[in-house]
Amino acid sequence: MKTAKFSIGEIVRHRILPFRGVIFDVDPEFNNTEEWYQAIPPESRPAKNQPFYHLLAENEETEYIAYVSEQNLLSDDSDVPLRHPQLSEIFVQTDDGRYKQHPRLRH
Repeated sequence: MKTAKFSIGEIVRHRILPFRGVIFDVDPEFNNTEEWYQAIPPESRPAKNQPFYHLLAENEETEYIAYVSEQNLLSDDSDVPLRHPQLSEIFVQTDDGRYKQHPRLRH
């Protein structure tokens, strides 16, 4: 099992698709439905044996939840604020613009 490259609260962007977001959960390996996995075109289907990330994601048009393989993510250093409506439910923003899990959600 591979160690996750990105962490909860980190802002990332998709390597190919035009969206970005903040990570709110990490699966050490693929942990979604086989139907979801098979819906990805075979030529771009990621390997299952890598970390997958749950994102509060957004593109120019909308906000949503995304599930993305590590191979398809890059760090986002654009400093553009995120607007996802669920951000404040999960995170508090630090003075330097980063996101830290809300204290009431920590175990």
